[in-house]
Amino acid sequence: MAGILFIISAPSGSGKSTLVNALRSQVGGIDFSISWTTRQPRGSEESGREYHFTTREQFERMVADDQFLEYAEVFGNYYGTARQSLNEATEAGRDLLLDIDVQGARQVRARVPQAVTIFIMPPNPKVLRTRLRNRSRAEGHVDEDVLFRRLSEASKEIENYSQYGYILVNDVLERAVAQLEAIVVVERTKREGRPVDVHNRRDFEIAESCREINSRERLKPVLDSFGIFPAEPPQRNLF
Repeated sequence: MAGILFIISAPSGSGKSTLVNALRSQVGGIDFSISWTTRQPRGSEESGREYHFTTREQFERMVADDQFLEYAEVFGNYYGTARQSLNEATEAGRDLLLDIDVQGARQVRARVPQAVTIFIMPPNPKVLRTRLRNRSRAEGHVDEDVLFRRLSEASKEIENYSQYGYILVNDVLERAVAQLEAIVVVERTKREGRPVDVHNRRDFEIAESCREINSRERLKPVLDSFGIFPAEPPQRNLF
C-alpha cells in the first residue's frame, strides 16, 4: 500500500527544521525528500544532506525535463522537489515528508490532493526576528535588510495558513514535537482503518486540537501579532 505524503510549510526561522529532525529521530517509516536548490551552502551544510546543491543552469534543465514535483524561486534562488522522491516512497509503501514553502505546497496539493498538510507558525514577530538573527550570527553575517525582507515574507506566508489541514504554533518545542508526532500517528491509524482505542485516544485528541477548524481561538493572538485578521466564519441562519 502506498504511504502517506506529509507536507510541512513554515516561514523561514519558525523552527521547522528542528521539528522535522526531532520527528525523524523518534518516528520510523518516514522518508525525507531532500530538496534541490541553487543557493549556496550555509555554514556546515553538505550537498545531499540538507539540500542537493546545484547550478541555476542544471536546475533549469531539470525543469525543462519535468523532473520536479514542484519548484519555486524564492529570494532569487530556485528550490524544488524531485518527482523521484515520491516515486521511490510510493513503490516502497513508505511515508514521505516534504519540507516546502507555500508556493510549492500549493503545486503539490493540486497533484496529490490526499496529501496531509501541516503549517508551522512562530508565536510572534519578536520571536521570529530573534531566531532569524541568531541563525544569521551562526552563519557569520547579519544583514538587517535580509532580516526585514524575511519578516515581511513571513507575514505573507502566514496568510496562507487556512489552506492547511493542521496548524502548529512552535512556541514550546517539546509540545510542538508531540503535536507533530500525534498527527503522524493519527493519519497512519486512519489510513490503516484502525479504530480509536485506549492506546491512541490521546494522539487523536492532540491531533484534533491542531486542526485548522479547531485552532482559531489559539491562533488569534499569533495572527494579530503579525497584523493578519482573517475573515469571520459565516454565521448560520437559525431562523
